[in-house]
Parts: sequence; structure tokens; C-alpha cells
Amino acid sequence: MIHSSTASGVKNPGGFIPPFPHRWPHALSPWQRLRLARKNLIAPFEAAAFEFDFVSVKVLTKRVFVCNSPQTVQWAFGIKNEVFEWRKRRRIVAPIIHASRLSAFAPVMTETALALGERWSRLPAGATIDALSEMAALTAEIICRSIFGRELRQEQARAVVEGFNQFQRAVSRIDLLSLLGLPDWVPRLRRVEVYRSAKRIHRVIDEIIATQRDRGDAEGASVIGGLIDARDPDTGAPLDAVAVRNEAVVIFMAGHETTANTLAFAWYLLSQAPEVEARLHEELDTVLGGRAPTLADVPKLEFTRAVVEETLRLYPPIPILAREALTDETIVGGQVPKGSIVMVIPWLLHRNRKLWDRPDHFLPERFLGANGPTPDKWHYVPFSIGPRVCAGMAFGLTEAILCVATLAQRFTLRLAAGHEMQPICRVSLRPGDSLPMTIHRRAGGALPATQEAAPVTAAACPFGHG
Repeated sequence: MIHSSTASGVKNPGGFIPPFPHRWPHALSPWQRLRLARKNLIAPFEAAAFEFDFVSVKVLTKRVFVCNSPQTVQWAFGIKNEVFEWRKRRRIVAPIIHASRLSAFAPVMTETALALGERWSRLPAGATIDALSEMAALTAEIICRSIFGRELRQEQARAVVEGFNQFQRAVSRIDLLSLLGLPDWVPRLRRVEVYRSAKRIHRVIDEIIATQRDRGDAEGASVIGGLIDARDPDTGAPLDAVAVRNEAVVIFMAGHETTANTLAFAWYLLSQAPEVEARLHEELDTVLGGRAPTLADVPKLEFTRAVVEETLRLYPPIPILAREALTDETIVGGQVPKGSIVMVIPWLLHRNRKLWDRPDHFLPERFLGANGPTPDKWHYVPFSIGPRVCAGMAFGLTEAILCVATLAQRFTLRLAAGHEMQPICRVSLRPGDSLPMTIHRRAGGALPATQEAAPVTAAACPFGHG
């Protein structure tokens, strides 16, 4: 169900209000919440949920605590974040996809977006495309070439992408056995498609890893090559094949699906907000002047970044983040028993009426300080926050900015007549199962000219993160 205005959003003098699920006037029962969440994880929230700071509810046998204020978010993901095995893994993986290596990845992002623009330029004016599918293919090729190297065979890339798509359709985020209090060693029934898709992904990635081990990473830029060369910081031992594969899978999931959804949402939002789109075009024309963007341009594309950041605020890729309390804890005067589920829900936090001015409006200028201070880091968490912040944050943000900058110089997209965008979350937040849009060439817009790629060297993060 969509909010009472229309599923297509609301346009008014204060800005565009894009669609969101119906907000219930009262709290739902646990069974009602579960029934709705199995279809759409962001559907079960009542209107009051967008104003509370901290709340506790019981779902079957589990006590669930939701942190929805900067203080409680900092407690959950900052101060009280426990040390898990992930910390050792992060010390190994983070340098491989660190912002300092963006100079190696950025040319792949721009080149792939340019290739998509070439294909779009051959379509007739007003042709209908599925923007979600197009962005999924774009980001899949970027992440495949970044992880596995530019020599990845097309059939290998297709097999990986199709395997992940099949997995996303089959998997469910709701673990009823855990909510019933059953331990992890009790077998979970999974659909056969989950195992088949996982096996397919593993087979292709294992083949790529074996090939890379045999011939080495000639380019010195692929993530797989970096994982193969990585050493445990404590023992000096290399990662085994399973560990390399697992890390590659996690990075692929983070860099493909989430960025694709963000880009699709961005095209939708721009199509409904002509003043925002005009300001974006003005910046692209001024900064780039018809050429392809490079990593050096990213800091100058301030409004382009604001469009991406506002898209991430309204439609966070992973709208629910959960942890299990490993010990008894206390927060804001309340007890959090061991085994409880502690959640930070960006879907609620990013629309909390106590934290944001006009929280349901699409207003990219809020990230430029136009409506007061820019958002505090503890109430804007599209990439998580604290020690568990997404290691690929700079990669994903740069990828989205460069893709928008490359394609929006030449094209505008318009929502197909009769289509109503409905955000839905099963694993990640998506603009429905498809997003039909018509494609139009900008007046006088030429396909950006390519530039010779800069040599692969360490570089400072374009967002000032070091």
C-alpha cells in the first residue's frame, strides 16, 4: 500500500514528495508486522515510528530494540559495537577497496557508463527502457571488471550476475526460527533456488580465482588480485580460496545491487523534479563542458553528489540494519538483555521528523547546507556507521556520481505513462521489480568525449576521507 496522495508522488511548491508505503495510524500486532514484512520490509511501520527516539517491541520470543536518534545510533553502532571476526577481515579487505585506490577503479566506471550511453544513442527518441535493469547491467559490469579484472569474459560476467539475481529472488530476510528462539544449529529450510544460485556463483568465481592465481594480476588493479596477494595482518598467511571467494561475493553484492537501485531511484526522482534536474544539467555543463568526467572532477560536482546523497537518504539501499546483543546492556535508562535484536532502521531515521526539515521531500540542496547545517553523521547512515561502516562507501558514491554525470550530460529519462513507482524491500530497497522509463536526448547534448585514463596510483579520497 502507498501513502494516500498517489503512488506517483506529490508535486507541490515545497518540492517533490516521492512515494512511500502506507503509514499505519496505530501499531500493528507482531503477526501483522511479519505478514507485511515478508512481502515488503518497509511496509509494517506506523506513523509514530518516524518520531520516536528509542523503542522496544517483542516479536514472538525475541525482544527487538530500535534506535532512531543520533544518541542511540551512536550507542548501537559506535560505542557498544563489539569486536567480531569481521574486524580482522576488514583489516585485510579495506585497503584493497580503499578510497586511495579509486584512481584505478574510476576509469572503469566512466568507460562502462560511456558504453551504455553509446547504446542508448542508437535507440529511437522516446524509446522505453527498464531503468532498473539498465542500471543493474551497468553496475554489474563495473563491479565485475573492478573485482575480476578487465579481461573478464562476457559469459562469466553474465553467469555471476544471473546467479546473484536468482539468489535475490529466492532468498528471504525473515528468519522465523530465530524469532521463535531456536538456536542457529537448527537447520533452516531454504528454497532449492537459493542453493542452486549460490552453487552457480561459487563455481564461476572459483574458476576466475584459479585463473588469476595461475597467471597473476597483470593489471595490478583487480580486487581478486588484491585478495590473492593479501596477507593476514597477524600471521602473514594468505587467504585460502574459500575466503577469497567469500570476500569477492560480499564486495559484489555491496557494489552491484545497492548502487544499481540508487541510480534507478535517482533517475526516477530527477524525472519528477524538473528544477532539480535543470540545476544538475547546469552544473554538468559548467564543470565538464561536454567531456567525460574523471575522478578529479568528483569534488567539483557538488550538486551531483547532493542528488545522490538525497536519493540515498530517501531510499537507503539497506533500509534495516540489525545486530544481536552479545551481553546484557543498558541504554537510555533501559535494559537490553543478551540475545536481543538491536536495530538501526535508516528508513525511519532518514525520515525522522525531529531530525529533518520536510523529511519526505526530495531536496538535494539540504546536503549543501542550504536549509541549515548539513546532516549529522549519526542520523544519516546509508552505508552504516561506526566501526562497521561499509568499506566500499567511497567506491559506491564515486560510481554513482560518475555514472550520473556521464549519462545525464546527454540524456533525460521520463517515467513511462501509467507506471507508478512503488519502493519495495526484500533484500535491498528497490523501485519495484522494474522501472519503465522513456529515454530522450538532451538538446545539444553530445556524448561525452573520452579522456586518456590516468596512471594507476594511490590518490586522496575525493570526499576528504583521507
